[in-house]
Amino acid sequence: MRRIPMETLPDQPELKRVMGPGLLLLFIVGDILGTGIYALTGQVAKEVGGVVWLPFLVAFVVALLTAFSYLELVTKYPRAAGAALYTHKAFGIHFFTFLVAFAVMSSGITSASTASRAFAANFSTAFGFDFGGYGVTLIAVVFISLVAAINFRGVGESVKLNVLLTTVELTGLLIIIGIGFWAIAGGQGDVSRVWTFQPSGDRGVLWSVIAATTLAFFAMVGFEDSVNMAEECKAPSRIFPKVLLGGLVITGTIYILVAISAITLVPAAALGEGETPLLKVVQAGAPSFPVGIFGIITMFAVANSALINMMMASRLIYGMSRENVLPDVLGKVHAARKTPYVAIIFTSLLAVALIVFAGGVPALGGTTALLLLCVFAVVNIAALVLRRDSVGHSHFKAPTIAPVLGSITCVFLAGPWTGRDPVQYLIAAVLLGLGVVLWFVTVGIMRINGRTA
Repeated sequence: MRRIPMETLPDQPELKRVMGPGLLLLFIVGDILGTGIYALTGQVAKEVGGVVWLPFLVAFVVALLTAFSYLELVTKYPRAAGAALYTHKAFGIHFFTFLVAFAVMSSGITSASTASRAFAANFSTAFGFDFGGYGVTLIAVVFISLVAAINFRGVGESVKLNVLLTTVELTGLLIIIGIGFWAIAGGQGDVSRVWTFQPSGDRGVLWSVIAATTLAFFAMVGFEDSVNMAEECKAPSRIFPKVLLGGLVITGTIYILVAISAITLVPAAALGEGETPLLKVVQAGAPSFPVGIFGIITMFAVANSALINMMMASRLIYGMSRENVLPDVLGKVHAARKTPYVAIIFTSLLAVALIVFAGGVPALGGTTALLLLCVFAVVNIAALVLRRDSVGHSHFKAPTIAPVLGSITCVFLAGPWTGRDPVQYLIAAVLLGLGVVLWFVTVGIMRINGRTA
Protein backbone atom coordinates (compact mmCIF):
# COMPACT_ATOMS: atom_id res chain seq x y z
CA MET A 1 0.00 0.00 0.00
CA ARG A 2 1.33 3.46 -0.90
CA ARG A 3 2.68 5.39 2.06
CA ILE A 4 1.16 8.86 2.32
CA PRO A 5 3.43 11.58 3.78
CA MET A 6 2.64 12.63 7.30
CA GLU A 7 2.02 16.21 6.15
CA THR A 8 -1.03 15.20 4.09
CA LEU A 9 -2.91 13.80 7.06
CA PRO A 10 -5.70 15.79 8.70
CA ASP A 11 -4.47 17.88 11.62
CA GLN A 12 -4.67 16.02 14.93
CA PRO A 13 -3.69 17.15 18.41
CA GLU A 14 -0.23 15.93 19.42
CA LEU A 15 0.23 13.55 22.30
CA LYS A 16 1.13 15.23 25.56
CA ARG A 17 4.85 15.00 26.49
CA VAL A 18 4.88 14.23 30.20
CA MET A 19 7.52 11.53 30.67
CA GLY A 20 10.95 12.60 31.85
CA PRO A 21 13.90 10.26 32.66
CA GLY A 22 12.49 9.23 36.06
CA LEU A 23 9.04 8.23 34.84
CA LEU A 24 10.50 6.54 31.76
CA LEU A 25 12.90 4.50 33.93
CA LEU A 26 10.05 3.37 36.19
CA PHE A 27 7.96 2.52 33.12
CA ILE A 28 10.76 0.34 31.70
CA VAL A 29 11.63 -1.35 35.02
CA GLY A 30 7.97 -1.97 35.82
CA ASP A 31 7.29 -3.40 32.37
CA ILE A 32 10.26 -5.79 32.43
CA LEU A 33 9.66 -6.98 35.99
CA GLY A 34 6.00 -7.74 35.35
CA THR A 35 4.74 -11.19 36.29
CA GLY A 36 7.54 -13.23 34.73
CA ILE A 37 9.97 -13.43 37.63
CA TYR A 38 7.18 -14.22 40.10
CA ALA A 39 6.20 -17.35 38.16
CA LEU A 40 9.15 -18.45 36.00
CA THR A 41 11.93 -18.96 38.53
CA GLY A 42 10.71 -22.45 39.39
CA GLN A 43 10.21 -23.46 35.76
CA VAL A 44 13.75 -22.36 34.91
CA ALA A 45 15.07 -24.33 37.90
CA LYS A 46 13.34 -27.47 36.54
CA GLU A 47 15.44 -27.18 33.38
CA VAL A 48 18.91 -26.48 34.81
CA GLY A 49 18.83 -27.15 38.54
CA GLY A 50 20.92 -24.92 40.81
CA VAL A 51 22.35 -22.63 38.11
CA VAL A 52 18.91 -21.06 37.75
CA TRP A 53 20.60 -17.65 37.50
CA LEU A 54 22.48 -18.56 34.29
CA PRO A 55 19.49 -18.60 31.87
CA PHE A 56 18.41 -15.21 33.22
CA LEU A 57 21.93 -13.91 32.54
CA VAL A 58 21.91 -15.31 28.98
CA ALA A 59 18.43 -13.86 28.38
CA PHE A 60 19.70 -10.49 29.64
CA VAL A 61 22.58 -10.54 27.12
CA VAL A 62 20.23 -11.43 24.24
CA ALA A 63 17.81 -8.68 25.27
CA LEU A 64 20.69 -6.20 25.56
CA LEU A 65 21.82 -6.87 21.98
CA THR A 66 18.34 -6.11 20.66
CA ALA A 67 18.02 -3.10 22.97
CA PHE A 68 20.97 -1.49 21.16
CA SER A 69 19.07 -1.74 17.88
CA TYR A 70 15.93 -0.30 19.46
CA LEU A 71 17.96 2.59 20.87
CA GLU A 72 19.43 3.47 17.49
CA LEU A 73 16.01 3.41 15.88
CA VAL A 74 13.98 5.20 18.57
CA THR A 75 16.50 8.05 18.80
CA LYS A 76 16.59 8.23 15.02
CA TYR A 77 12.79 8.11 14.62
CA PRO A 78 11.32 9.28 17.96
CA ARG A 79 7.70 8.47 17.19
CA ALA A 80 5.11 5.97 18.38
CA ALA A 81 4.72 2.62 16.55
CA GLY A 82 8.09 1.09 17.44
CA ALA A 83 8.97 -2.12 15.57
CA ALA A 84 6.23 -1.65 12.98
CA LEU A 85 7.46 1.85 12.11
CA TYR A 86 11.05 0.61 11.74
CA THR A 87 9.90 -2.30 9.56
CA HIS A 88 7.88 0.07 7.39
CA LYS A 89 10.81 2.43 6.92
CA ALA A 90 13.32 -0.35 6.25
CA PHE A 91 11.33 -2.55 3.84
CA GLY A 92 8.31 -0.49 2.73
CA ILE A 93 6.11 -3.57 2.32
CA HIS A 94 2.67 -2.88 3.75
CA PHE A 95 1.77 -6.55 4.25
CA PHE A 96 5.01 -7.28 6.13
CA THR A 97 4.66 -4.12 8.22
CA PHE A 98 1.10 -5.02 9.13
CA LEU A 99 2.12 -8.52 10.26
CA VAL A 100 4.90 -7.14 12.47
CA ALA A 101 2.50 -4.58 13.95
CA PHE A 102 -0.10 -7.26 14.52
CA ALA A 103 2.45 -9.59 16.13
CA VAL A 104 3.60 -6.87 18.54
CA MET A 105 0.07 -5.77 19.33
CA SER A 106 -1.05 -9.37 19.85
CA SER A 107 1.83 -10.03 22.23
CA GLY A 108 0.92 -7.00 24.30
CA ILE A 109 -2.80 -7.65 24.39
CA THR A 110 -2.33 -11.37 25.06
CA SER A 111 0.04 -10.57 27.90
CA ALA A 112 -2.39 -8.02 29.34
CA SER A 113 -5.32 -10.42 29.03
CA THR A 114 -3.41 -13.20 30.76
CA ALA A 115 -2.36 -10.76 33.47
CA SER A 116 -6.00 -9.73 33.91
CA ARG A 117 -7.05 -13.31 34.50
CA ALA A 118 -4.13 -13.77 36.88
CA PHE A 119 -5.23 -10.65 38.73
CA ALA A 120 -8.76 -12.04 39.02
CA ALA A 121 -7.50 -15.43 40.24
CA ASN A 122 -5.18 -13.81 42.81
CA PHE A 123 -7.98 -11.49 43.91
CA SER A 124 -10.20 -14.50 44.50
CA THR A 125 -7.49 -16.35 46.45
CA ALA A 126 -6.19 -13.39 48.47
CA PHE A 127 -9.66 -12.45 49.75
CA GLY A 128 -10.94 -16.00 50.11
CA PHE A 129 -13.72 -15.75 47.53
CA ASP A 130 -14.85 -18.71 45.44
CA PHE A 131 -16.16 -17.11 42.28
CA GLY A 132 -15.72 -20.09 39.95
CA GLY A 133 -14.65 -19.85 36.31
CA TYR A 134 -17.34 -17.41 35.21
CA GLY A 135 -16.71 -15.16 38.19
CA VAL A 136 -12.98 -14.99 37.49
CA THR A 137 -13.71 -14.11 33.85
CA LEU A 138 -16.10 -11.35 34.91
CA ILE A 139 -13.56 -9.87 37.34
CA ALA A 140 -10.90 -9.99 34.61
CA VAL A 141 -13.18 -8.13 32.19
CA VAL A 142 -14.02 -5.50 34.82
CA PHE A 143 -10.32 -5.13 35.57
CA ILE A 144 -9.29 -4.66 31.92
CA SER A 145 -12.11 -2.11 31.59
CA LEU A 146 -10.65 -0.20 34.55
CA VAL A 147 -7.23 -0.33 32.88
CA ALA A 148 -8.83 1.12 29.71
CA ALA A 149 -10.38 3.95 31.72
CA ILE A 150 -7.02 4.82 33.30
CA ASN A 151 -5.36 4.62 29.88
CA PHE A 152 -7.99 6.96 28.42
CA ARG A 153 -7.74 9.48 31.21
CA GLY A 154 -4.16 10.23 30.23
CA VAL A 155 -0.61 8.98 30.14
CA GLY A 156 0.22 11.22 33.10
CA GLU A 157 -2.29 9.37 35.29
CA SER A 158 -1.21 6.02 33.81
CA VAL A 159 2.49 6.49 34.51
CA LYS A 160 1.75 7.79 38.02
CA LEU A 161 -0.16 4.58 38.73
CA ASN A 162 2.74 2.72 37.14
CA VAL A 163 5.05 4.36 39.70
CA LEU A 164 2.93 2.95 42.54
CA LEU A 165 2.59 -0.52 41.05
CA THR A 166 6.27 -0.72 40.10
CA THR A 167 7.26 0.29 43.63
CA VAL A 168 5.10 -2.50 45.09
CA GLU A 169 6.35 -5.25 42.78
CA LEU A 170 9.96 -4.08 43.16
CA THR A 171 9.53 -4.12 46.94
CA GLY A 172 8.36 -7.74 46.73
CA LEU A 173 11.49 -8.78 44.85
CA LEU A 174 13.75 -6.83 47.20
CA ILE A 175 12.10 -8.67 50.10
CA ILE A 176 13.02 -11.97 48.42
CA ILE A 177 16.61 -10.81 47.93
CA GLY A 178 16.79 -9.54 51.52
CA ILE A 179 15.40 -12.78 52.97
CA GLY A 180 17.80 -14.83 50.86
CA PHE A 181 20.96 -12.95 51.77
CA TRP A 182 19.94 -12.61 55.43
CA ALA A 183 19.51 -16.38 55.56
CA ILE A 184 22.83 -16.93 53.79
CA ALA A 185 24.60 -14.64 56.26
CA GLY A 186 23.05 -16.64 59.09
CA GLY A 187 24.32 -19.92 57.69
CA GLN A 188 20.90 -21.04 56.44
CA GLY A 189 20.38 -22.71 53.09
CA ASP A 190 22.95 -24.27 50.76
CA VAL A 191 24.99 -21.81 48.71
CA SER A 192 26.72 -24.65 46.85
CA ARG A 193 23.49 -25.24 44.90
CA VAL A 194 24.18 -22.03 42.96
CA TRP A 195 26.90 -23.86 40.99
CA THR A 196 25.12 -27.21 40.59
CA PHE A 197 23.94 -28.27 37.13
CA GLN A 198 20.98 -30.64 37.05
CA PRO A 199 20.05 -30.86 33.36
CA SER A 200 16.47 -31.72 32.49
CA GLY A 201 15.95 -35.20 31.04
CA ASP A 202 18.62 -36.37 28.61
CA ARG A 203 19.18 -33.05 26.83
CA GLY A 204 22.53 -32.34 28.47
CA VAL A 205 23.79 -29.11 30.02
CA LEU A 206 23.93 -26.93 26.88
CA TRP A 207 20.46 -27.66 25.55
CA SER A 208 18.95 -27.50 29.03
CA VAL A 209 20.38 -23.99 29.46
CA ILE A 210 19.04 -23.02 26.01
CA ALA A 211 15.57 -24.39 26.84
CA ALA A 212 15.62 -22.54 30.16
CA THR A 213 16.73 -19.34 28.41
CA THR A 214 13.63 -19.43 26.19
CA LEU A 215 11.60 -19.38 29.43
CA ALA A 216 13.73 -16.72 31.11
CA PHE A 217 13.58 -14.50 28.03
CA PHE A 218 9.87 -13.98 28.62
CA ALA A 219 10.84 -12.29 31.90
CA MET A 220 13.21 -9.91 30.05
CA VAL A 221 10.78 -8.61 27.43
CA GLY A 222 9.00 -5.35 28.06
CA PHE A 223 11.76 -2.87 27.32
CA GLU A 224 10.51 -2.68 23.71
CA ASP A 225 7.19 -1.24 24.91
CA SER A 226 8.90 1.99 25.91
CA VAL A 227 9.66 3.03 22.32
CA ASN A 228 5.93 3.28 21.68
CA MET A 229 5.84 6.06 24.28
CA ALA A 230 8.44 8.16 22.40
CA GLU A 231 5.96 10.89 21.45
CA GLU A 232 5.01 11.33 25.11
CA CYS A 233 8.63 11.62 26.34
CA LYS A 234 10.55 14.82 26.83
CA ALA A 235 13.64 14.93 24.55
CA PRO A 236 13.45 11.21 23.65
CA SER A 237 16.58 11.20 21.47
CA ARG A 238 18.60 12.43 24.44
CA ILE A 239 17.20 10.46 27.38
CA PHE A 240 16.42 7.05 25.88
CA PRO A 241 19.93 5.49 25.71
CA LYS A 242 20.91 5.93 29.36
CA VAL A 243 17.42 5.22 30.69
CA LEU A 244 16.77 2.06 28.65
CA LEU A 245 20.21 0.54 29.27
CA GLY A 246 19.97 1.50 32.94
CA GLY A 247 16.56 -0.17 33.23
CA LEU A 248 17.86 -3.38 31.67
CA VAL A 249 20.87 -3.50 33.99
CA ILE A 250 18.69 -2.89 37.06
CA THR A 251 16.18 -5.60 36.20
CA GLY A 252 18.84 -8.08 35.07
CA THR A 253 20.68 -7.65 38.37
CA ILE A 254 17.47 -8.09 40.36
CA TYR A 255 16.61 -11.28 38.46
CA ILE A 256 20.01 -12.84 39.12
CA LEU A 257 19.93 -11.94 42.82
CA VAL A 258 16.38 -13.31 43.18
CA ALA A 259 17.45 -16.54 41.45
CA ILE A 260 20.46 -16.94 43.78
CA SER A 261 18.33 -16.29 46.87
CA ALA A 262 15.67 -18.74 45.71
CA ILE A 263 17.96 -21.67 44.90
CA THR A 264 19.99 -21.19 48.07
CA LEU A 265 16.92 -21.61 50.27
CA VAL A 266 14.82 -24.04 48.21
CA PRO A 267 16.13 -27.06 46.23
CA ALA A 268 15.52 -26.97 42.48
CA ALA A 269 13.03 -29.86 42.52
CA ALA A 270 10.86 -28.19 45.16
CA LEU A 271 11.21 -24.77 43.53
CA GLY A 272 9.87 -26.15 40.26
CA GLU A 273 6.66 -27.53 41.80
CA GLY A 274 3.49 -25.45 41.70
CA GLU A 275 3.01 -21.84 40.59
CA THR A 276 4.31 -19.91 43.64
CA PRO A 277 8.09 -20.43 43.73
CA LEU A 278 8.88 -17.17 45.51
CA LEU A 279 6.31 -17.91 48.20
CA LYS A 280 8.31 -21.05 49.00
CA VAL A 281 11.42 -18.90 49.38
CA VAL A 282 9.64 -16.69 51.90
CA GLN A 283 8.37 -19.70 53.83
CA ALA A 284 11.84 -21.29 53.89
CA GLY A 285 13.84 -18.18 54.75
CA ALA A 286 11.38 -16.24 56.93
CA PRO A 287 8.58 -18.56 58.14
CA SER A 288 7.19 -15.84 60.42
CA PHE A 289 6.70 -13.43 57.49
CA PRO A 290 2.99 -12.94 56.60
CA VAL A 291 2.93 -14.86 53.33
CA GLY A 292 -0.54 -13.52 52.44
CA ILE A 293 1.12 -10.22 51.59
CA PHE A 294 2.75 -11.92 48.62
CA GLY A 295 -0.63 -12.73 47.09
CA ILE A 296 -1.40 -9.01 47.12
CA ILE A 297 2.06 -8.09 45.80
CA THR A 298 1.59 -10.55 42.93
CA MET A 299 -1.77 -8.94 42.22
CA PHE A 300 -0.08 -5.55 41.94
CA ALA A 301 2.63 -7.02 39.71
CA VAL A 302 0.20 -8.47 37.18
CA ALA A 303 -1.90 -5.29 37.30
CA ASN A 304 1.19 -3.32 36.31
CA SER A 305 1.85 -5.69 33.40
CA ALA A 306 -1.70 -5.26 32.14
CA LEU A 307 -1.59 -1.46 32.35
CA ILE A 308 1.75 -1.10 30.58
CA ASN A 309 0.91 -3.59 27.84
CA MET A 310 -2.41 -1.91 27.09
CA MET A 311 -0.70 1.49 26.98
CA MET A 312 1.81 0.05 24.51
CA ALA A 313 -0.80 -1.64 22.32
CA SER A 314 -2.97 1.47 22.00
CA ARG A 315 0.03 3.70 21.18
CA LEU A 316 1.19 1.18 18.59
CA ILE A 317 -2.19 1.24 16.85
CA TYR A 318 -2.22 5.05 17.03
CA GLY A 319 1.28 5.30 15.57
CA MET A 320 0.56 2.91 12.72
CA SER A 321 -2.55 4.89 11.83
CA ARG A 322 -0.50 8.09 11.68
CA GLU A 323 1.91 6.25 9.36
CA ASN A 324 -1.01 5.32 7.06
CA VAL A 325 -0.70 1.58 7.63
CA LEU A 326 -4.03 1.40 9.49
CA PRO A 327 -7.22 3.41 8.97
CA ASP A 328 -7.13 7.09 10.00
CA VAL A 329 -9.90 6.61 12.55
CA LEU A 330 -7.54 4.61 14.80
CA GLY A 331 -5.23 7.63 15.00
CA LYS A 332 -7.81 10.01 16.44
CA VAL A 333 -6.71 11.85 19.60
CA HIS A 334 -9.23 13.04 22.20
CA ALA A 335 -9.28 16.84 22.14
CA ALA A 336 -9.49 17.23 25.94
CA ARG A 337 -7.58 14.22 27.28
CA LYS A 338 -4.92 14.19 24.50
CA THR A 339 -5.03 10.39 24.39
CA PRO A 340 -5.60 8.03 21.40
CA TYR A 341 -9.11 7.11 22.50
CA VAL A 342 -10.21 5.10 19.45
CA ALA A 343 -7.06 2.96 19.63
CA ILE A 344 -7.67 2.43 23.36
CA ILE A 345 -11.25 1.25 22.70
CA PHE A 346 -10.12 -1.04 19.88
CA THR A 347 -7.31 -2.74 21.85
CA SER A 348 -9.47 -3.05 24.97
CA LEU A 349 -12.22 -4.85 23.03
CA LEU A 350 -9.63 -7.28 21.66
CA ALA A 351 -8.38 -7.90 25.21
CA VAL A 352 -11.91 -8.61 26.42
CA ALA A 353 -12.37 -11.09 23.56
CA LEU A 354 -9.17 -12.90 24.56
CA ILE A 355 -10.21 -13.01 28.22
CA VAL A 356 -13.63 -14.44 27.37
CA PHE A 357 -12.73 -16.84 24.58
CA ALA A 358 -9.02 -17.72 25.02
CA GLY A 359 -9.09 -17.91 28.81
CA GLY A 360 -5.89 -18.66 30.66
CA VAL A 361 -4.19 -20.88 28.07
CA PRO A 362 -0.82 -21.81 29.67
CA ALA A 363 1.03 -21.63 26.35
CA LEU A 364 0.10 -17.96 25.75
CA GLY A 365 3.12 -16.73 27.69
CA GLY A 366 5.46 -18.81 25.56
CA THR A 367 3.65 -17.68 22.42
CA THR A 368 4.16 -14.07 23.45
CA ALA A 369 7.91 -14.65 23.78
CA LEU A 370 7.96 -16.52 20.45
CA LEU A 371 6.24 -13.67 18.60
CA LEU A 372 8.52 -11.08 20.16
CA LEU A 373 11.68 -13.05 19.32
CA CYS A 374 10.59 -13.01 15.67
CA VAL A 375 9.86 -9.29 15.87
CA PHE A 376 13.21 -8.62 17.53
CA ALA A 377 14.99 -10.43 14.70
CA VAL A 378 13.24 -8.13 12.20
CA VAL A 379 14.12 -5.02 14.24
CA ASN A 380 17.80 -5.99 14.35
CA ILE A 381 17.85 -6.44 10.57
CA ALA A 382 15.95 -3.16 10.10
CA ALA A 383 18.58 -1.34 12.14
CA LEU A 384 21.23 -2.50 9.67
CA VAL A 385 19.13 -1.67 6.61
CA LEU A 386 18.31 1.85 7.88
CA ARG A 387 21.96 2.74 8.38
CA ARG A 388 21.74 4.23 4.87
CA ASP A 389 18.91 6.60 5.93
CA SER A 390 20.26 9.83 7.39
CA VAL A 391 18.21 12.16 9.59
CA GLY A 392 18.65 15.80 10.51
CA HIS A 393 19.50 15.30 14.18
CA SER A 394 22.07 13.40 16.24
CA HIS A 395 21.10 9.96 17.51
CA PHE A 396 22.46 6.86 19.19
CA LYS A 397 24.37 4.44 16.95
CA ALA A 398 24.71 0.82 18.03
CA PRO A 399 27.93 -1.13 17.42
CA THR A 400 27.35 -3.07 14.18
CA ILE A 401 28.02 -6.37 15.94
CA ALA A 402 24.97 -5.81 18.22
CA PRO A 403 22.19 -6.03 15.58
CA VAL A 404 24.07 -8.83 13.79
CA LEU A 405 24.35 -11.01 16.90
CA GLY A 406 20.90 -9.87 18.04
CA SER A 407 19.17 -11.15 14.91
CA ILE A 408 21.07 -14.47 15.01
CA THR A 409 20.32 -15.16 18.68
CA CYS A 410 16.64 -14.21 18.38
CA VAL A 411 16.09 -16.50 15.38
CA PHE A 412 17.91 -19.29 17.19
CA LEU A 413 15.83 -18.96 20.37
CA ALA A 414 12.61 -18.93 18.33
CA GLY A 415 13.39 -22.28 16.69
CA PRO A 416 11.90 -25.68 17.59
CA TRP A 417 15.38 -27.06 18.41
CA THR A 418 15.25 -25.19 21.72
CA GLY A 419 12.63 -27.60 23.06
CA ARG A 420 9.81 -25.08 22.75
CA ASP A 421 6.31 -26.55 23.17
CA PRO A 422 4.84 -27.13 19.65
CA VAL A 423 1.49 -25.69 20.75
CA GLN A 424 3.13 -22.26 20.87
CA TYR A 425 3.75 -22.41 17.12
CA LEU A 426 0.12 -23.40 16.57
CA ILE A 427 -1.17 -20.45 18.60
CA ALA A 428 1.22 -18.08 16.84
CA ALA A 429 0.08 -19.38 13.44
CA VAL A 430 -3.58 -18.83 14.36
CA LEU A 431 -2.86 -15.29 15.56
CA LEU A 432 -0.89 -14.39 12.44
CA GLY A 433 -3.60 -15.98 10.30
CA LEU A 434 -6.06 -13.62 11.95
CA GLY A 435 -3.64 -10.82 11.13
CA VAL A 436 -3.72 -11.75 7.45
CA VAL A 437 -7.52 -11.56 7.48
CA LEU A 438 -7.39 -8.13 9.13
CA TRP A 439 -4.86 -6.96 6.56
CA PHE A 440 -7.29 -7.68 3.73
CA VAL A 441 -10.00 -5.82 5.66
CA THR A 442 -7.65 -2.85 6.08
CA VAL A 443 -6.80 -2.82 2.36
CA GLY A 444 -10.52 -2.80 1.56
CA ILE A 445 -11.10 0.18 3.87
CA MET A 446 -8.16 2.03 2.33
CA ARG A 447 -9.53 1.49 -1.17
CA ILE A 448 -13.00 2.68 -0.16
CA ASN A 449 -11.35 5.85 1.15
CA GLY A 450 -9.61 6.37 -2.19
CA ARG A 451 -6.12 5.07 -1.36
CA THR A 452 -4.25 2.64 -3.59
CA ALA A 453 -3.23 -0.79 -2.25
